[in-house]
Amino acid sequence: MGILYLVPTPVGNLEDITLRALRILKEADIILAEDTRTTGILLKHFDIHGHLLSHHKFNEHGTSAGIVERLKSGQNIALVSDAGTPGISDPGFFLVREAVAAGIEVQCLPGATAFVPALVCSGFPTDRFCFEGFLPQKKGRQTRLQALPGEHRTMIFYESPYRLVKTLQQFAEVFGQEREVCVAREISKIHEECVRGTMAEVCRHFTEKPPKGEIVIVVEGREEEKKKKEQSTINEIK
Repeated sequence: MGILYLVPTPVGNLEDITLRALRILKEADIILAEDTRTTGILLKHFDIHGHLLSHHKFNEHGTSAGIVERLKSGQNIALVSDAGTPGISDPGFFLVREAVAAGIEVQCLPGATAFVPALVCSGFPTDRFCFEGFLPQKKGRQTRLQALPGEHRTMIFYESPYRLVKTLQQFAEVFGQEREVCVAREISKIHEECVRGTMAEVCRHFTEKPPKGEIVIVVEGREEEKKKKEQSTINEIK
């Protein structure tokens, strides 16, 4: 049987792709792309002429069975998303589950994932964290938010630039105006930046300067906030 490869692609700078990823994309019988136009630009840049098929969240339930059959017949297939690692807030999980159930070998290459550099650059603890991805836009959003105030680990969220300010305002209501947050924008691109501060400060910043590009929000956990307050009290006593 063939192998299903999950191939991370750059979230910004095209130089971030690995040599192994380029080899797998060149050798694969089929490349499954979230958006064939976006992936086509990447492949053209590296002079790769693989056979592209569309595979995204709107068709993955209908196409996965056929892909599994191709894998069973011996074809090696590479799955990519528009940017980052497939399956992380992008299509991938359903196909991987079906392939595993069919006894097909699945390999995920190490590579770009937006939340890792955002977490490391935030200045918050990295030993324990939870990835929340995109919060529901409507149904279930408040339920998810209300479950988070007591979270002691560093929290990571993805968000659209168009909804960032509204989300930060909701976070301020849930976590408090003084909870520390870091918003990483345009990771690995020319205009990359990290804006750090309290919820109130960062919300004010992006209200005055509307954001553009891909957004990762990193929120300090309750335990870290508690430690800072205790240390502040000790310093005041001294």
